[in-house]
Amino acid sequence: MWTPISAFDRLTLSFLALLTAVILLFISLIPAWPQLIVKNSLLALAIISFASLRRRDPRSRLYNFTHALLPIVSVLVIFNSLGDIIPFIRKHYYDDVLIRIDYMFFATYPTVWLERFNNAFLTSLFQVAYISYYCIPIALGISLFIKDKKDEFEIAVFAVLLCFYLSYIGYILFPAVGPRFTLNHKQTMDLQAGPMTLWIQQTLDTLEHNKTDAFPSGHTAVALVSFYYAWAYGEKMLFRILVPTVSALVISTVYLRYHCVIDVVAGIMLAVLTILISPRIYRLFAGAS
Repeated sequence: MWTPISAFDRLTLSFLALLTAVILLFISLIPAWPQLIVKNSLLALAIISFASLRRRDPRSRLYNFTHALLPIVSVLVIFNSLGDIIPFIRKHYYDDVLIRIDYMFFATYPTVWLERFNNAFLTSLFQVAYISYYCIPIALGISLFIKDKKDEFEIAVFAVLLCFYLSYIGYILFPAVGPRFTLNHKQTMDLQAGPMTLWIQQTLDTLEHNKTDAFPSGHTAVALVSFYYAWAYGEKMLFRILVPTVSALVISTVYLRYHCVIDVVAGIMLAVLTILISPRIYRLFAGAS
């Protein structure tokens, strides 16, 4: 039987409360604060409402399926909300620091160095790998959900959400837009790309309202956490698919100029941190002793 109120519900509600506190603290600086408060409130209401519905009928497939989709909605809503918060409360971005760290280690700019491999096929391949990030955690959740692995589903979703929310805190504390903007003057050529790849890039730029999401690399962190739980819970087919997919995704973040190498390193560290601390935090939010 699926639990009416889940630990990942409580995690999202807690993060919404934290984000709302930040909005109220900087209310005079954030023009869209009324819309943000309403958005957060509606999302919290939706989570609580479905928890109530599941409590009345915990065996309902409709309620359980809809509830399983809420984390996707939560991540998208909260991420885009950051685009109405970070630029107004953080006037200094850290791209210059991140670029200097990369240069200190490599004595060059990694995105510029990678120009020697620039070709339309690789760009298309890595762009597909890059957007697989949006599918990887969903594929993990679907695989666990349809197999009725209730405990595994809740624990894995909790860990993935925790990774997302920790990365969001990183975006607030260390805002950066990435080398595709800040190192464009150093690049000697544009990425070679076909029409489909250009369409994907333009669509991402349009849909992603928050642009200060370079440090840490959430793509790297979330993909690795999902990869770990696919392995830990015996999702063998998914794990085999994720081995080349996640590998290409990590490389794509730098090749496509979305991230500095230090962003990726920070993403790897965040994934490790999430995997280590998630079980204890899960027990806390699940009400376990």
